[in-house]
Amino acid sequence: MQPTPPAAPDETEVPDVPFRTALRTWARVGLLSFGGPAGQIAVMHRILVEEKRWIGEAHFLHALNYCMLLPGPEAQQLATYIGWLMHRVRGGLVAGLLFILPGIVSILALSILYASYRDATLVSALFFGLKPAVIAVVVEAVVRIGRRALANRARVWIAAAAFAGIFFLHLPYPLILVGAGVAGYVGGRVRPDLFAPAAAPAGHAARPARRTSWRATVRVVAVCAVLWWAPVAALALWAAPGSVFVAEGLFFGHAAAVTFGGAYAVLAYVAQQAVETYGWLAPGEMLDGLGMAESTPGPLIMVLQFVGFMGAYRNPGGLPPLAAGVLGSLLTTWVTFAPSFLFIFAGAPYIERLRGHRGLGSTLSGITAAVVGVVLNLAVWFAVHVLFARVGQARLGPVRVPAPEWASLDPASLVIAIAAAIAIFRYKLGMIPTLAGAAAVGIVYRLVIGG
Repeated sequence: MQPTPPAAPDETEVPDVPFRTALRTWARVGLLSFGGPAGQIAVMHRILVEEKRWIGEAHFLHALNYCMLLPGPEAQQLATYIGWLMHRVRGGLVAGLLFILPGIVSILALSILYASYRDATLVSALFFGLKPAVIAVVVEAVVRIGRRALANRARVWIAAAAFAGIFFLHLPYPLILVGAGVAGYVGGRVRPDLFAPAAAPAGHAARPARRTSWRATVRVVAVCAVLWWAPVAALALWAAPGSVFVAEGLFFGHAAAVTFGGAYAVLAYVAQQAVETYGWLAPGEMLDGLGMAESTPGPLIMVLQFVGFMGAYRNPGGLPPLAAGVLGSLLTTWVTFAPSFLFIFAGAPYIERLRGHRGLGSTLSGITAAVVGVVLNLAVWFAVHVLFARVGQARLGPVRVPAPEWASLDPASLVIAIAAAIAIFRYKLGMIPTLAGAAAVGIVYRLVIGG
């Protein structure tokens, strides 16, 4: 007789998992969070929904949809949300911090290496092998999420429309989400069978999510806001007028609150300001930072930590350049991620109370479908810029698409990307072995073959 598999958790509840067990799992999630938001969300789904069964499918998507509506890193916010569901504030803090801690350490180390030895062949070879492999990781994540979110043809059409809107027309990301939400709401009224949220499976008993009050919300907002801006205020009192640290704190703190759509949406805005307005980076260096963020665990928005490091490194004031770079890096990280905890701790209790609302459920199902199209756009964008050395832009009326110069295609990068895709899709090799193998191939190719 076959053993009965563990039941999925009731969608209205979350399991009573020991905090120590959750701590170990969140550390594992943080260390495996490669591949940008698509890959990171897929990792959390595999571990938390499929393996641990700590949260059900519909509950996971409900939390994800809320996080997709927020400015900032949606994957880190999703980890914080689920950690909060399980163990309240301490759970959210642990989940959110452990999700970004490996990335903070990795990006800081790579930034120091980049600033000190940026022309070193070994460093260049390492990134050469990693970046094409990340394309396969992201594509696999798109496929995994799409299989769950695109349950019928109507949702496929929403995903296709979202992709077309952002890829061909460059529509603002919030506008696409609003349009998808409206389509989901109207569709839920006309064809509720196509837009109903996932059914809640029966499961074991667990403790329900708690309610909150407006007084508690005000306290949360006040405490988080003070913690968010306290380091910037302290540096404003300590540093000289015109200090790069104050400029970075204000700029990245503002960006964290107003930039929607994740790291790729932030990229163009930050690159323009960092290069043209502040002079923190040279043209093209943002893509180097993006390569770091793509090939290390943690959110892609960690690329901002690299920008903060380089800006302070090149404008150290009275500090040694490396010390200034480290301070700028940590300050940028703080003001970038602090508001994510504010959004979750203040908003999640109310979002939980709305779960199960039919109109909200159909609206969020439309948004979930659109997210697949948006993430697919990110995968295409990254693939084009990794595989081709020169990428222009073709225009036809309002339509604008990347136009890579085919002569600039890097055959070695293409081969690495295809090999990584075969490893992941055909042989089901995990992310870590795939990325490690690609890095080794890149080093051999650059150092031995001399590419």
